[in-house]
Amino acid sequence: MKPSSVKHGAEVQQSRRDGLKWSVVVALLTVAVVGNTYFADIGLLYRVLGVVVLCAVAGLIALTTTKGRDLVELAVSARKEIQRVVWPTRPETIQTTAIVLVAVLVVGLMLWLIDTLLGWAMSGVIG
Repeated sequence: MKPSSVKHGAEVQQSRRDGLKWSVVVALLTVAVVGNTYFADIGLLYRVLGVVVLCAVAGLIALTTTKGRDLVELAVSARKEIQRVVWPTRPETIQTTAIVLVAVLVVGLMLWLIDTLLGWAMSGVIG
C-alpha cells in the first residue's frame, strides 16, 4: 500500500468514529431533554443536575472529535490573540465615547429637523 492510501484509510476510519461520537452526543442531549420532561414530578434540583451531567458528558465526547479538537485549537489561538491586543486607556475610552455621543446627538437633531421641515412642507401642500 502507498502511504497516501494508508492516510486516507485512517481519515475514513476517523470520520466514522466521529460520526459515531456525534450520534452519542445527540443521543445524550435527547435523553437530557426527554428525561427532564418525563421526570417532571421529581425535584428541580435533581433534574437540573441530571441535565448538567449529561450535557457535560456530551460536551466532553464532542471535544474528542475532529471538529472538537479544532474548536479547542481555535479557542487557544483566540486567547493568545487577545493577550496581544493593546487595550485603550481610560482617558482614550472616555474621549471616544464622548465623541460618539456627540455625533449621535448631532445626527439625531439633524434628522429631527429634516423630519419637522418635511412635515410642515407636506402639511402646507396637503392643506
